[in-house]
Amino acid sequence: MRQTSWDLAFTAEPKEVAGLRRVMRSHLALWELHEVIDQAQLCVSELVANVITHVGPGTPATLGVSMNGMRLRIEVRDPDTRALPTLLDANMESEGGRGMALIDALAERWGVELGPDRKVTWCELATGLTSPSTPVETSGGRRTEARGTYTDTTQHCLSGVGRAGRVMAEESVITVITDYLHWLRAHGCDVESALDRVQTRYEAELGR
Repeated sequence: MRQTSWDLAFTAEPKEVAGLRRVMRSHLALWELHEVIDQAQLCVSELVANVITHVGPGTPATLGVSMNGMRLRIEVRDPDTRALPTLLDANMESEGGRGMALIDALAERWGVELGPDRKVTWCELATGLTSPSTPVETSGGRRTEARGTYTDTTQHCLSGVGRAGRVMAEESVITVITDYLHWLRAHGCDVESALDRVQTRYEAELGR
C-alpha cells in the first residue's frame, strides 16, 4: 500500500476531536496500519487538546500525517510560536500536564519545530513495518508531497489483488469518503453539492 502524506485543516475546538480521530482511523485502515490506530487516535486527541488549552479555542490549525521511514508521523500545526508544549511530571492528582506525558509514553519520539509564523508539534509512532516508506522533510522543512488525494493509493491498492482484496480495498475507500462527508456536514457544507462537484471533477479527469 502506497502511503501518501496528507493534511487536514481544522479549527481547534473540542467538537472537532471526534471527527479528526475518525479520519485518522480511516486513513490508517486504508494504509493497513491497524495495530497503531488506537495510539494514533490518542496522540491526535492530546495534540489538539494542547492547542485548545494553551493557544485557545477557535485557533486555525492543521493536522498532518505521513510516514517517516518505518514510523508514523503525526503533526499539529498552529500559528502561535510562544505557547510551547511542556512535558510535566504529572502525577495521579494533577489536573493537567498529562497530555504530553501520554504522548511521551506512546511515541518513539516527539518534538516541536518553530517557524516564522507557525509552530509544529509532532510525534512519531512505531508501526511494525519491516521496510521503510518514503521519508519526509523535518526540522522546519515542508513536505513536498503533502497532498490529500486518493488516486495513486487506490490504483495501487486495486491492482494485482484478488477479489477479496479488491472488496476490502473498496470498503476502506468508501469508509474514508464517508468520514469526509461527515466532516463536511459538521462544518456546515452542502454534502450533495460536494458530491456533485466530485462527480464533475472525476468525469473531467476521465476525459483527459
